[in-house]
Amino acid sequence: MTDAIKNRYDFVLLFDVTDGNPNGDPDAGNMPRMDPQTSHGLVTDVCLKRKVRNYVGLKQGEQPPFEIYVKEKAVLNRQHERAYVALGFALSGESGKRKGSGDEVEKAWVWMCGNFYDVRTFGAVMSTGVNCGQVRGPVQLSFARSMDPITPAEHAITRMAVTKEEDAEKQQGDNRTMGRKFTVPYGLYRAHGFISAHLAAQTGFSDGDLTLLWEALSNLFEHDHSAARGQMTTRGLYVFQHATALGNAPAHHLFERIAVNLRDSGSTPRAFDDYAVTVDESNLPEGITLLRLVG
Repeated sequence: MTDAIKNRYDFVLLFDVTDGNPNGDPDAGNMPRMDPQTSHGLVTDVCLKRKVRNYVGLKQGEQPPFEIYVKEKAVLNRQHERAYVALGFALSGESGKRKGSGDEVEKAWVWMCGNFYDVRTFGAVMSTGVNCGQVRGPVQLSFARSMDPITPAEHAITRMAVTKEEDAEKQQGDNRTMGRKFTVPYGLYRAHGFISAHLAAQTGFSDGDLTLLWEALSNLFEHDHSAARGQMTTRGLYVFQHATALGNAPAHHLFERIAVNLRDSGSTPRAFDDYAVTVDESNLPEGITLLRLVG
């Protein structure tokens, strides 16, 4: 697609949390996710992509070409059906299931990329039900990992009400119910991202889409505040722009130029100011430009 980005990008994202749970694990009672060997905190790529989707949907009002494919209460097969209806293809078979011819699937694939921001950005498996193919997205994110081990705090909380009348009768007028809540006192997390110009050419991920992505990552938590997540803030967004589509340097060599260390190695971090972020901008590899969007 002619308006797709022409350059490869690699980036480092830093964000922190204070007295909140950045990404609870439902298999562990919603405790903050942790590496069991090192006790470093983890935030999944799925969690970070959810924040991007929410921001884009909020800003663009869920209007094409910025609709969101994966969102709360979405029925994905119905989204596939929309593509076939819009293109004038017949829906047939049980419950509208249709494999579609090769030409139909390809055209539906293009329609989905053009209509949904997160499809042309992150990709999607759209071969269930009405077949719209599979998209490998140009933007990929790693898990975020805390710079130091975290020690989650567990809190007992009470609710001065019950859900059902029979519960009130059982408690004989004492309507208090107990619960548990987990928080991270403080954690600074680091994630890495990768953007492929070659995959962008396939999905139509454009310079405008890229600008919107940077805006979403810079404001990742500004419209996502809640008591459960505490105070979360984007602290750094460092983008390495390559002069070519293939790239001009290995990503890991570029990431090593962003160093995050405790100012006092023997202390327990409790604020962003406890860390020193060092950005090595000297002697960048030929064809590499460093964009400091946050930090």
